[in-house]
Amino acid sequence: MDKFWRWVTNEAGEPAVRTLYLEGYIAESSWFDDDVTPKQFKSELYGSGSDTDDIIVKIHSPGGDCFAAARIYNMLKEYPGKISVHVDGLAASAASVIAMAGDEVCVSPVSVIMIHNPAMLIAGEVADLQVGINLLSEVKESIINAYHDKTGLSRIKIAHMMDAETWMSAHKAIELRFADRILYEALPVDMADQGFIFDQLTVTNTLLKKLPGIKARMTELTVNKGVPEPLDSKQPNDFQETLEQPANEVDQVPVAQLEKRLNLIKNWR
Repeated sequence: MDKFWRWVTNEAGEPAVRTLYLEGYIAESSWFDDDVTPKQFKSELYGSGSDTDDIIVKIHSPGGDCFAAARIYNMLKEYPGKISVHVDGLAASAASVIAMAGDEVCVSPVSVIMIHNPAMLIAGEVADLQVGINLLSEVKESIINAYHDKTGLSRIKIAHMMDAETWMSAHKAIELRFADRILYEALPVDMADQGFIFDQLTVTNTLLKKLPGIKARMTELTVNKGVPEPLDSKQPNDFQETLEQPANEVDQVPVAQLEKRLNLIKNWR
């Protein structure tokens, strides 16, 4: 039996948490006509305890046999407990199909998901090659089912992504809905209920967008107040004071606005 998975149970928690590790190639030997290995996998999936306990599935795999991936996908989808998939490094090809079975798909910030067309070696005459082509076309359609069910993307878009062999970073996977959450990234406590994340860069950019308006306001105030004309009878010090006074008054408007926004940045740190 080709066993490419392993289980780890953390009994420190209550209840105990079981973790399924899928590492390396998915099934060196195809599950196309294998009845023994799938039964063994399913037996270990349900275990000897409760069949409703939650399970974490950690994936780091370049892919493998699409028929094995399909069987594992089905077993995970049918499992009554919650399945949380964690893509630790790579979920490529057939491994990405398995990842779609999770009730929640979490990706490491440094992980990658890759999807592409199925491939196989075909030998024989023209009729044999055509059979292989037809098989690959149908297998592709079955894989698209898993991606479409998870992401809601159109089948045509997914097919084009597979044709192009698409690699997705963690954030791109979230954007395209192949994943739900990035691991190790938590919402700020005071903002968690609102579902938004504010950071210093966002606030600073908002402030910078305000600056053109502030500058326009300064210009308007300068025009309205006018610049005093120099008087020959005034002493140099008095003339300098006359020029400086309006400028100081104008400066008070943008400085107050900038100070208010800088306080926002300080409060959000």
